[in-house]
Amino acid sequence: MAEITTPRDLFLHELGDIMYVERALSTEVLPKLISEVTDEEFRGTLEEHLEQTKGHLANVERVFQELGETPHAERCIGFEGIKAEHDKLRGEASSQLVDSIDLGAAARTECYEIAAYEGLRRMAKAMGEDKAVTLLDRNLEEEKDALKLVEKHATRVSKESAQALA
Repeated sequence: MAEITTPRDLFLHELGDIMYVERALSTEVLPKLISEVTDEEFRGTLEEHLEQTKGHLANVERVFQELGETPHAERCIGFEGIKAEHDKLRGEASSQLVDSIDLGAAARTECYEIAAYEGLRRMAKAMGEDKAVTLLDRNLEEEKDALKLVEKHATRVSKESAQALA
């Protein structure tokens, strides 16, 4: 990895980081969650978010292009930690809790993405990259909306699960 010495270097690194996350979500993580959840409403939200995620990835690629850079993903250790935690918990918990586990992982992922996009947006604005700000804002708002839906499902599923397992 090249040394990060300028704000632009840091921005490009962080942009590559979120590209890694969006790519992993669209090709691996969301399809896996969709296949394992049992709650139909949550599955529908995941399916919709999978399509949004593909758009997020395209927006990130466009930001790279706007900056005259070749899009490149940087392995995201934070996201890998969220995935590892999910997988460990799934291996230890009852299958009756799959939706609650997946909702928790989805909420943590959305929070991670929101923080990443807020930071990227702030850096792009400081660098005067207005087109990048617009593209990043689109992703940020959709991630915030997705978190609200996940939280809504999590509240409902948690209540249902607590009642059923009581």
